[in-house]
Amino acid sequence: MNFKGIKTVETSCDNYNEVIYNLIEHGGYLCSNRQQKKLAEVLKRTSSFNAVMYGIGAVTTGKRKFLICTEKINADTEIPIVQLIRNSERSCKMELNSQSIEQIVKQVMAELGNGGAPAPKKPSGDVPKTSKAAMLTKLENYDIKEFPIPEIGDDDILVKVEGCGVCGTDAHEFKRDPFGLIPVVLGHEGTGEIVKMGKNVKKDSAGKPLALGDKVVTCMIFKDNPDITMFDLNKQNVGGADVYGLVPDDDVHLNGWFADYIVIRGGSTVFNVSDLDLDSRILIEPCAVLIHAVERAKTTGILRFNSRVVVQGCGPIGLICIAILRTMGIENIVAVDGNEKRLEFSKLMGATKSVNFMEHKGIEALEAAVVDAFGGYHADFAFQCTGSPIAHANIYKFIRSGGGLCELGFFINGGDATINPHFDICSKEITTVGSWVYTLRDYATTFDFLKRAKAIGIPLEKLITHRFPLEKINEAHVTNLKQEGLKVVIINE
Repeated sequence: MNFKGIKTVETSCDNYNEVIYNLIEHGGYLCSNRQQKKLAEVLKRTSSFNAVMYGIGAVTTGKRKFLICTEKINADTEIPIVQLIRNSERSCKMELNSQSIEQIVKQVMAELGNGGAPAPKKPSGDVPKTSKAAMLTKLENYDIKEFPIPEIGDDDILVKVEGCGVCGTDAHEFKRDPFGLIPVVLGHEGTGEIVKMGKNVKKDSAGKPLALGDKVVTCMIFKDNPDITMFDLNKQNVGGADVYGLVPDDDVHLNGWFADYIVIRGGSTVFNVSDLDLDSRILIEPCAVLIHAVERAKTTGILRFNSRVVVQGCGPIGLICIAILRTMGIENIVAVDGNEKRLEFSKLMGATKSVNFMEHKGIEALEAAVVDAFGGYHADFAFQCTGSPIAHANIYKFIRSGGGLCELGFFINGGDATINPHFDICSKEITTVGSWVYTLRDYATTFDFLKRAKAIGIPLEKLITHRFPLEKINEAHVTNLKQEGLKVVIINE
């Protein structure tokens, strides 16, 4: 809707709190469609105003429009107005300042709650005095323990855990403890709801407001370099920082997402992801790994819109890699794996063809199969996602002269790979990049990827094939190790 003399911007806004804060911050009117025209006629007669139109049909019972404006009463005075209109017009004029914002928010949102709009976000019940946590106490064994929930400091956040994915790293720790963390509360692919906040907590790591009831994820803990921000690009990845779910146990204990509650300490990175559903939020961390890998691949200058790309390994990492490439518009993607069900699933993620290495004896036959899948050509670029030294050695054979490779499959020491440097790298002039987890910027980019993937119909949520309660976490890890499905997650009811 446009009115003469009024600048309007229509956008989708799934975060209801954000809409209200914008309404209050700018001052303005919340009105029905019928009353927008009348309001516009009034505003056309004013000398100065700003207007923003919000459509938030996704989170309301009926599609409402928000026209936010500031009417200049005279040359020296600018009075913000918050006016709620439903069946009858009712208004309240008040000066806006930092002390009154909370009171205004409560008033406006309470009014809206009685008018069919969604109720304001509230923490899920009273916070208990203790929290259950799954602590890995020895190899292949979690014990469900109960720990007191500590007092939250001025810079801390208490989050009620909603769910957390079981990562390959968790599986390695469960099976062999390569990081020497036992006893430890694991889980780093988690998400949940803010139920307590310290007085100094105002915004997330991207500058987005934080409030009780917001859904969040964590990224890194830069205790040795707290000045790093999400805008530092590749200045430092997570390999140089701590991550919740992979830190040694301490007197707090609630340091991982395999728990009912987690304590996010000051100096941590946290993101408000209230506009994403639970499954998407659980997939943020593994998706960020692949966002980073693709960004690393792009630095070669070889990965392009029309590239022929081979992705080796169709576990969750490889499948997400395919999905990201597809959202970028790359359509010629060949998936390589030894599991036919996973190869079929790769087609849902965006692969155009697949090659089952179990059907080919020897590297020459496998190479020929990949070339045939590309219509007689080698790949321009390859992603190696298996963590297998043999697979790493093989993948060079699939790449054309002058092509590129991103190796991202090794998150722990998986052993040595045997290659021929002359034939595999030098004579073919292969450009190789390694990728290790992600940066803060990659994490933020992931949120947009998840929305884009959903928009074009890539069913990422189908990656989650098994859901277990916290009490069955041992069974969840055994299922993960057996590779009976794709993504195994812990869900707190």
